[in-house]
Amino acid sequence: MGRAWKFGDNLNTDLITPGRYNMTTNSAELAKVCFVEHRPEFAKQVRQGDFVVGGRNFGCGSSRETAVIALKASGVRAVLAKSFARIFYRNCMNLGLLAIEMNTDGIEDGNDVELDAENGRVRNVTRNAEVNVSIPNAMLALGREGGVVGFVKRNGFDALVGLFGK
Repeated sequence: MGRAWKFGDNLNTDLITPGRYNMTTNSAELAKVCFVEHRPEFAKQVRQGDFVVGGRNFGCGSSRETAVIALKASGVRAVLAKSFARIFYRNCMNLGLLAIEMNTDGIEDGNDVELDAENGRVRNVTRNAEVNVSIPNAMLALGREGGVVGFVKRNGFDALVGLFGK
């Protein structure tokens, strides 16, 4: 179970990791500046297993992978949003962070949330409400392996091709 950190529509990657902090790909350093200008308390208060919850077009803006690295290094279990910017979604797959499309209207900032990824369920413990979600098999597999590189190291390139079909 983790806390929900709620954000609105069109959350830009510049708000996750502002440009001036993108001189490193060191995950620990990026975790320290995650949302530093948008929600300064985030980096100090986020806990392993928490959830970032957004609206539509989450992760729009630049294609920087550092936004996903920062979220993952902060301990974020998954990003739940109504929709994702395509490049952000792809970066999540590449780096092994679950990005789950769902209606997030019923989740408020600070709610306790549980994810059963294997069975496709998100439960808002605070409101005693459960939503079924569809998580692509490729997203689940890459999430388990820490992303594309981890997946290929453990399973080989042919297995990666098999995840996405030919």
